[in-house]
Amino acid sequence: MKILVIPDVHLKPWMFDRAKEIMDTGAAEKAVCLMDIPDDWGQEYNLGLYEDTFDAAIRFQKAFPDTLWCYGNHDLSYEWLQYESGFSSMAIPVVNEKLSALRRELPGRSQMAYIHRIDDVLFLHGGLTHAFVKYYASDVEYDDTDAVIEKINCLGRDEMWDDASPLWLRPQFYYEKMYKEAGILQVVGHTPVEEIDRIGNVLSCDLFSTYRTGDPIGTQEFLLIDTATWEYKGIK
Repeated sequence: MKILVIPDVHLKPWMFDRAKEIMDTGAAEKAVCLMDIPDDWGQEYNLGLYEDTFDAAIRFQKAFPDTLWCYGNHDLSYEWLQYESGFSSMAIPVVNEKLSALRRELPGRSQMAYIHRIDDVLFLHGGLTHAFVKYYASDVEYDDTDAVIEKINCLGRDEMWDDASPLWLRPQFYYEKMYKEAGILQVVGHTPVEEIDRIGNVLSCDLFSTYRTGDPIGTQEFLLIDTATWEYKGIK
């Protein structure tokens, strides 16, 4: 299946407009969003931008009802009241209200989760390690990927608000043995990269994040991936 990946959004509503244009061409059969919808440099008081960005996400969901959404740390920081870089105390009501509104548009509750699987490709915000699976999914068969995902998708704040969790992991910065390195590809955001980059079984695509100055770090491309062949390319 050909999937259009919408990486970390961070208050850029136009990303959803552009993604819709790409989807309307028929280039992809389904979209997956790696979320981090709220927060960006210096925007803590720009509540209108928070609202506009979530409204754009909701419009996209209405246009493409089978879209999958992968929680990011910035999304859940508001639900769990976990302060971090960029967190806006002023925006707590807006983010929680709009995130709930987005969920209400989903035909199935499972469409928003930490991890989604299509064929042998996992979509998630940060990355899934061998050690995390061994520790938190020790009561299911390691090679039963669906059971592992189901187990992890049921975890809460205490397990997930940790640098080693699928919300926070940054495998681009240091080596960690990843889950099923030989048979599973992981598509992740969270860590800004300059271009689409695959190292081992981790494919990084956070290409829309910016420096504090507002200058782009990456190429501002969407990832288009074929989950059957693992072939991929960027779309401006």
